[in-house]
Amino acid sequence: MMKQKVAAVVLVLLLGASLYGFFRTGTAEGVPAKITKIALAEGPIVDQTTLSTAQQLAKMPTTAEEKPFAEEALRLADHDMDLTYAAAEREAEEHPPALSPEAKAIEARLKKSEDALDADNDLVEQLTAAEAKASGAKKDALHDQLILATAHREEHQDEVDDAKGDLERAGGDPKSRIEAMLQEHKASSQTTDALHLTVSAAADEPGLIHRFGQWMAFHQKQLLLWKAKQEAESAAAFLTARHEAVEAQISARRKSASPPGGQTSPAQVSAGGQGQTALSHQDSATMLKTAKQAAADQKALASFDKQIDDQKELAENYGNWIEAVAGKQRTVLHNALNGVSFILGILLIGVFFDSWLERLLGRTSLDRRQVETMRTLTRVTVQVCAVLFILLVIFGPPSQLGTILGLAGAGLTVALKDFIVGFLGWFVLMGKNGIRLGDWVEINGVTGEVVELGMLHTVLLETGNWTDSGHPTGRRVTFTNSYAIEGHYFNFSTSGQWMWDELQVVLPLGQDPYPIIDAIQKKVSEATTETAKQAEQEWKRAAKSRDMSSLSAAPAINVKPVIGGIEIAVRYVTRANERYQLRAKLYQAAVKLLGQKTPPSGTAQP
Repeated sequence: MMKQKVAAVVLVLLLGASLYGFFRTGTAEGVPAKITKIALAEGPIVDQTTLSTAQQLAKMPTTAEEKPFAEEALRLADHDMDLTYAAAEREAEEHPPALSPEAKAIEARLKKSEDALDADNDLVEQLTAAEAKASGAKKDALHDQLILATAHREEHQDEVDDAKGDLERAGGDPKSRIEAMLQEHKASSQTTDALHLTVSAAADEPGLIHRFGQWMAFHQKQLLLWKAKQEAESAAAFLTARHEAVEAQISARRKSASPPGGQTSPAQVSAGGQGQTALSHQDSATMLKTAKQAAADQKALASFDKQIDDQKELAENYGNWIEAVAGKQRTVLHNALNGVSFILGILLIGVFFDSWLERLLGRTSLDRRQVETMRTLTRVTVQVCAVLFILLVIFGPPSQLGTILGLAGAGLTVALKDFIVGFLGWFVLMGKNGIRLGDWVEINGVTGEVVELGMLHTVLLETGNWTDSGHPTGRRVTFTNSYAIEGHYFNFSTSGQWMWDELQVVLPLGQDPYPIIDAIQKKVSEATTETAKQAEQEWKRAAKSRDMSSLSAAPAINVKPVIGGIEIAVRYVTRANERYQLRAKLYQAAVKLLGQKTPPSGTAQP
């Protein structure tokens, strides 16, 4: 009883905690409805991390609430790639990389091949025009020269192509690198355009196992979204630092370019004539270069400003997306806590029902064995029902119930044959001709008292044979209940727990046995008269199909000579639970009779 109270208190506390979480997670989902539109940004670095992250998130299962955020992330990432590749192309044109000695040699070879190719092209054009105007032998000679010039042109064209390839691999061909960037950008744009978002309805499959799977899927998606948001925030911080660095360079360049006090340079004042004109051309070139550099710097600053805003808006979009996924995750957790509450409620009801049933059966006037049988049956029924309901809550109702039950039944029949037969044997033992706790039975040659009767096993407290069952051996023998179907058993207890017992007395030689026999028979008759009548009545009621009029439960005495005297054996009927006391009482009376020197009064002399 104490264990049941403790279990009930623990279940109540757990149920309260699960209900608290159930109501806390039942709040409305905080999904932002507004999606901020952002302007195009320029970036000087060719990096597809932003686009690949957006594509990876868009390929994951997306609900209707998440679709606007996924579309916005794809749009922003695609625009970011467009502007990033454009900035990279401009950067490659304005600041070509320094050539290595190997690249310089390849560039010289390329220049020489291109010059030769241009000369071949001019020669082919001239020979073609001259051949068209000539005739006769001169035309044939020009034709042969044209064929030779065409072959040289093709040879030089191959040399130009080879040199361009070598220069591109050596990193000294800005145009080739720009063309490769454009091809790569085109491929990434086509991939983004071919990607179509498909809205997948959130699978609301019952069962804690499915809830856990849904929660884990949303959790993994949240981790990716948090990573994408952090990448966008880091990119915004990096671009801000570059923006500040460019501003510092512009400020330093302006200070170095302006003369102190705004005065004219001494070189400009002292120069005159033609020298004055040359100095003016040099100043014009310097001023033009300075103006182009200033325009490029301002364009870079504007690009950084736009890209910083772009990354901030992208981070905000990912944050809103995280809120949408978190709302779905709360819904899944809410449903899971509802299932946990059901499980705890089932367990709590089972505990209270078992306790209530135990008290109810304790108040009934049924026989002890019937009460024990009813208690066992009801307890097992409650436990089986509780387990079935809990399994339904955990795994949900099966979609193919017939197939699952058929396969499970076939597998269990083969693997658990002995357990199944033992379980069915338990129902046989619970029947009218079964056994009960306290019965003296013989199973597979082992005799003893039934001390435990479970669904799968029967436990005996082993004793001697049925006539000497008052001396237990101290061993508990366990049998699988399959013996009730596949084997056989003997029950020495009747419906009223009646059994035959025997009293044995040995009289020494030289003593008259008849007075002792009569006295012992009288004592046994007096002690078993009432029980014998009850046993006869119960036996007759139990065997209605045949005549039991000749059946008698009266004591029977048997006298036979043995070595050293005469053995007197008296058989009588007694209740199983009273046989020890009755036997001790009769032995005490027999010893008292044997100790008397004169025959008992009222006994007949032989």
